[in-house]
Amino acid sequence: MRKYRMGAALVAGFTMMLASQLSAQQRQSAPDSNLNAEDQLSPSQMQQPMPGAVAAPGGAPGHAPAKHTATAGSPEAAATVRSNAAIAASRVVACSGPFSQDSSNLKLAMVFDSRNVSFEDVDVNGTKVGASVLFPKDPKHRLEIWWANPASRSGTYLILINKQSTWSAPDGLKLGLTLAELEKINHKPFKLKGFDKDNTATVSDWDGGTLSKIPGDCKSGVSLQPDPKASPDAVKELTADKEYSSSDPAMRELKPKVSEILIGY
Repeated sequence: MRKYRMGAALVAGFTMMLASQLSAQQRQSAPDSNLNAEDQLSPSQMQQPMPGAVAAPGGAPGHAPAKHTATAGSPEAAATVRSNAAIAASRVVACSGPFSQDSSNLKLAMVFDSRNVSFEDVDVNGTKVGASVLFPKDPKHRLEIWWANPASRSGTYLILINKQSTWSAPDGLKLGLTLAELEKINHKPFKLKGFDKDNTATVSDWDGGTLSKIPGDCKSGVSLQPDPKASPDAVKELTADKEYSSSDPAMRELKPKVSEILIGY
């Protein structure tokens, strides 16, 4: 599996697991190496290689063909179409079909209709990052997909669920969940970093729970923000340079909820 090195731009815990950044020379290709099983994605600090200007969406030159291609009209092809349609209808990000590691902007257009897929520059702390966006005009159905090969818009790198999106990730992971609800999905407590200057805490280690590894070889990351009514002083006490248990009473007292979800390879 490819290993992606994260920085301080968008999503925060992969830095702790995978240290160091992609260099400018790597902007048009993802590096190769192995990702340890214990590595997690954690939202708030992820630096995608910044793509240059790209022509209008089309095919994916240089995109490796699938190991096995179903013949049009075959039972396998029909099953694939049904599976993709189910994913599109369910609004669940599965690590397969249009969201598999070998997906592309073209595949998204084929599954979700090209009218519902745009390629646009997403603002990340003042830097423009090219991404495919599903349902760009519908905040509740919006979904961002970043590519490992931005020039050809292929190779899923990161899928981002945030803001008003009603998309969910595998195992029922969705925006608005509490710490207790995350623990229930994970089947055990987990670790997270305290709150940064933007009042965002990030999961740093699922501690071997269910969310440590998602079927399809994906990794999940989560950002949380405290209840708006939480004491600002209490939030500042739980600093981003320290790690806490999700069952920590001080952390629970702030009633943080999931504000951002990442699914990555």
